[in-house]
Amino acid sequence: MTLSHPAERGPGGFARLAERASNLTSSPAFYAVCVLLVAAFVAVHIAGLSSSWQLFVGDMMSAVTLLLLALLKNAERRAEHAIQRKLDAIAAALLAEEEGSRGEAMRDLKHAIRMEDEV
Repeated sequence: MTLSHPAERGPGGFARLAERASNLTSSPAFYAVCVLLVAAFVAVHIAGLSSSWQLFVGDMMSAVTLLLLALLKNAERRAEHAIQRKLDAIAAALLAEEEGSRGEAMRDLKHAIRMEDEV
């Protein structure tokens, strides 16, 4: 286990899983599953089923919420890091332009602009 920034760890197992899960959770199919889960929650309460059913449906909603929170935080941190790297590359390119040496800073800037494919 590492405590480094998610974007600094590179493409690992969790990064790939988080990317796939993010794609799934932003799909209409996942939205439909969530609507069904909320409908089940309401139906169980309206039908007056036993407490164990109410707890089961409530626990399922809590578990989905917790997983989505972890995925959201991971995506937020990766996007934040990508934006910071782009801003750093822009600043370095501007400074290099000011000093008259464009080479490496401009290559870094071109690479940073295409970072959205990596995140």
